[in-house]
Amino acid sequence: MRVMSLSPSSPSSPSTSLLMASEYSRFVQRIRRRYAAQMSLLAQGEPAQSNMQAAWQALRQQGLDVGASLRVLRQLVMERLVVLDCESRAPLEVVTRAMTELAELALDVAMKESQTSLDAQYGEPLAPDGSRAQMWVVGMGKLGARELNVSSDIDLIYVYDHDGQTAGRTDSGTGRRGSISNHEYFAHQVKAIYTLIGEITEHGFVFRLDLALRPHGGSGPAALSLSALEDYFQAQGREWERFAWLKSRVVAPRACVQNKSALALRTVVLPFVFRRYLDYSVFDALRILHRQIREHAAKRAAGRPERANDVKMSRGGIREIEFTVQLLQVVRGGQFPELRTRRTVDALQRLAKAGLMAQATADALVAAYDFLRRVEHRIQYLDDQQTHVLPTRDDDLAWIAQTMGYPDCAFLHQLGTHRELVAQEFDRLLGGKPDCKGCAKTPPVPESLDALLEHVSPQWPERFRARVDQWRTHPKVLALRDDASARLSQLVQRTAQWLAEGSVSEEAALRIMDWIEPMLRRESYLALLVERPLVHQRLLRLLGAAKWPARYLLLHPGVIDELASEHMLHERFDAVGFGQELNARLASFTRTGEDDEETCLDLLRRAHHAEVFRTLARDVEGTLSVEEVADDLSALAESTLAITLDWCWQRLKNKHRETPQLAIIAYGKLGGKELGYGSDLDIVFVYEDDHEQAAEVYALLVRKLINWLTVKTGEGDLFEIDTALRPNGNSGLLVTSFTAYAKYQQQRGSNTAWTWEHQAMTRARCLTPTLFTACNALPPAGANFPRGGPSENGVLGVEPMRQQFEKIREAVIAAPRDAALLRAEIVAMRDKVRAAHPVKGHLFDVKHSAGGMVDAEFAVQYLVLSQSAQHPELVANVGNIALLQRAEAAGLLPHGVGQEAAMAYRALRRVQHQARLNEAPTQVALGALQAERDAIAALWSAVFSVPRAG
Repeated sequence: MRVMSLSPSSPSSPSTSLLMASEYSRFVQRIRRRYAAQMSLLAQGEPAQSNMQAAWQALRQQGLDVGASLRVLRQLVMERLVVLDCESRAPLEVVTRAMTELAELALDVAMKESQTSLDAQYGEPLAPDGSRAQMWVVGMGKLGARELNVSSDIDLIYVYDHDGQTAGRTDSGTGRRGSISNHEYFAHQVKAIYTLIGEITEHGFVFRLDLALRPHGGSGPAALSLSALEDYFQAQGREWERFAWLKSRVVAPRACVQNKSALALRTVVLPFVFRRYLDYSVFDALRILHRQIREHAAKRAAGRPERANDVKMSRGGIREIEFTVQLLQVVRGGQFPELRTRRTVDALQRLAKAGLMAQATADALVAAYDFLRRVEHRIQYLDDQQTHVLPTRDDDLAWIAQTMGYPDCAFLHQLGTHRELVAQEFDRLLGGKPDCKGCAKTPPVPESLDALLEHVSPQWPERFRARVDQWRTHPKVLALRDDASARLSQLVQRTAQWLAEGSVSEEAALRIMDWIEPMLRRESYLALLVERPLVHQRLLRLLGAAKWPARYLLLHPGVIDELASEHMLHERFDAVGFGQELNARLASFTRTGEDDEETCLDLLRRAHHAEVFRTLARDVEGTLSVEEVADDLSALAESTLAITLDWCWQRLKNKHRETPQLAIIAYGKLGGKELGYGSDLDIVFVYEDDHEQAAEVYALLVRKLINWLTVKTGEGDLFEIDTALRPNGNSGLLVTSFTAYAKYQQQRGSNTAWTWEHQAMTRARCLTPTLFTACNALPPAGANFPRGGPSENGVLGVEPMRQQFEKIREAVIAAPRDAALLRAEIVAMRDKVRAAHPVKGHLFDVKHSAGGMVDAEFAVQYLVLSQSAQHPELVANVGNIALLQRAEAAGLLPHGVGQEAAMAYRALRRVQHQARLNEAPTQVALGALQAERDAIAALWSAVFSVPRAG
């Protein structure tokens, strides 16, 4: 197609003729001829809703009826938009916002006008409580998203809140008559609205109205009740309707929007559109819908090749951008509400921020969307026709190119570039080949599951073949729906292909089948693996590397979606980002009224389980050392504690201050930053607050916190909590004042700590407030108080409390002690622990046997408690390995003993870690790990001056 240039222009310097470009539009020419006298009624500049309202009222004062005045107003607005768009290069949003506000104004006027007339005839429609029943006009598609085209129809669905009867009219001397059902009343109102807005008169129309998206389509009622809509969603709602309702919004009457009564619709729509799980089953629904659209477009273009240049419906058109966005939103929007937004451009940026799309891709799709929408508008400016097909006249095409800021064929080149990018991204999302041009062709159908199970390939490995053969008679497999059966067949065949290629192990294939079998009724996970071959392959590799991941994935199957990330394996846990993301997610739920306690609990669990899985994947892939795994799991636990405590405090009814004066003291593995998968948390709670009800309030807070952390929901639990290290153990108070805690630890008074409690103190930490403030950089919407900065009060203890704790800890650790008595007590405690974990004589337990990890830990604790007064470098809680190295550097250990023991301890931790990942015993043959045993035995001998018994 050749483009004839009307006059020279460029994107940066519009020509003189561009200033009069609107005159070329045949539609504008008609408006200016017909409505020259009314043109001045619309105030200069962008046609804001207030200006449109004023112009409509002026038209009414000139004697035009309601319908005629709305139609003339539309002509004035359209003429203004052509000028702003084509001559002033107004942003796309100016045009779409004006058209959306015009539709909202027209619908509000039509609602009021029809209501007045119908009330006079039938009386008000009544709700059960005697109040007025209301009908809402639900804008779908671009109207709902505030992205309306200049010559588009508007997709509407009419929903009313209550069934019932109208009040009837009052007739003189005969009482009330003419009562009809609310359903009949609102059906009349729908017809009246069409007459006022949709009918074509001498002034044209206001908008074309399309009700085809309503339940049951053209055969369904024009208006339906909210309860009927909910029943329809639950019993008959189809997958493609979820995409349609994604952008739904009540657009009229304005009063119902302003008084928020229309929000009742949201409680019905949100659960239908967004499921509580990652919903990959919608891929097939969208794939079918899109194929139908492309086939329809192909039929329309048969014999009419010019129709292939449809900027909306053809390959790489506007619809494919919208489908790309909506698919990712529907799949994930149930768990990630921050993705929920109606506007396409906003949604693309949110998807990029969430890591679901590269930022460069999102920016390119935004640019393509803007370009294609502006082209679409220019096509429609020509004759006010509802078309998206490029014109065939050279001068029309040249005018579009010129007003877009492109000379001659550069416009078509740019158009082709954008469309090709859109098509490739869409095909990639749906699993097609990016360079595929045969877009209407369906991929080859895999062998049916029945046929596959009946004729298991003899070329498959023996154990895999036997495992597949078991499914021939498995009740769950036989009960699968056709689409789920097809997915399972596809997964088996793909796994078999990778086995044949040698890219996965047979052990991995068996483990994934063991994982799939109990998940067969949760079909969305089959869909996820089918739609994401890369996730399928990475999952196989993960399962082949260790046994424990399979157990974790049975408990938390939704986390496998994390494997889709290209960058996940090379990242580390980010505490600040974790907190900000969780708080932003809760804020999104708050905006839609979904922030109940159950939602909070599930939010915390899903986020925590996903992070644990990310760390697990990196661990199994070998990108993290054992120490790095422990560091990340410990940091994750701290972050989760911080956020959970904050959310609990916000929901505590009888709190007496903005931020709690509470500190959490971490002991054990959390204190030493050596947390493993599934480790419980040894923590103690102390407060510093003089309020008369402080003890009661903090006790309630801590009980709530422990419940939130430990209760099992549909998403599992978070941690097991052990508070036995609090003063007086399990018989003591759950939360203690800081003063009482200090006295107990520092041996003041009759109630004092035991030596084993001081051993625990060597690994204790006061979790810092800066973590809390970082995690709350984005406070939840609706919070009643400001967040504290690093120097202000924070949830995990204010800074003075942390400093106080460090002083207490140092005083306890560096206190003068009888070395012989301390040695005897620690050796006795070690013997007690060893007796509780007996090991057969021919085996070596890497943790509990002589020369094992516990020996090294007790030796370090003795060195810290006995030598810190003279060697303050031992006070810091830097971990056993670093403390052994420091002790040797201080001359407390013979040369090489500390370093070799540190290396041995690291090696034993690695062995223990790998054994747990493979669900293998941590006991090995007595002769194994001899060098490590000898190194720790030498440490024990050097510290306690006695050899360890075998």
